Amino acid sequence: MSSSSAVPDIKPSSSVVRAWVRLMRAQRLVLSAIEQDLKAAGLPPLGWYDVLLELTRAQDGKLRPYEIEDRTLLAQHNLSRLLDRMENDGLIRREAFANDGRGRWVVVTDSGRNMQARMWSVYRVSLQKHFGQKLEDLHADQLADLLASLSRNHDTG
Repeated sequence: MSSSSAVPDIKPSSSVVRAWVRLMRAQRLVLSAIEQDLKAAGLPPLGWYDVLLELTRAQDGKLRPYEIEDRTLLAQHNLSRLLDRMENDGLIRREAFANDGRGRWVVVTDSGRNMQARMWSVYRVSLQKHFGQKLEDLHADQLADLLASLSRNHDTG
């Protein structure tokens, strides 16, 4: 049996393909517009905001790197470099675990909390401008429910 015959002949419908393409295009366009607004305001990229938000939400303002990775969906190698840059800018610091010097906490600093607030002041306006103004609340709720159905019980295999 050849390897090509082992792959089932499953094809998405044209509606599914159309929805997928539009979802990907909309995500790219809106994220790009938000990134441009942050850059124009002299602020760091959106990934920094995501990390700072999760840290400010966390108990004691600290998380383990894998917790940040899980909550932000940043890949581990990207997260390590991002955390290095954020630490160099004084927005976070790393602390050793009390019982294990090999492990590290990532802790948000006061400067990091201030940066998250500054970024949100631009991000919220940009989000409304590039996304919220294009949807009525009813449609936004419907979209949120539809997208939630994609992530519930997601089987990656």
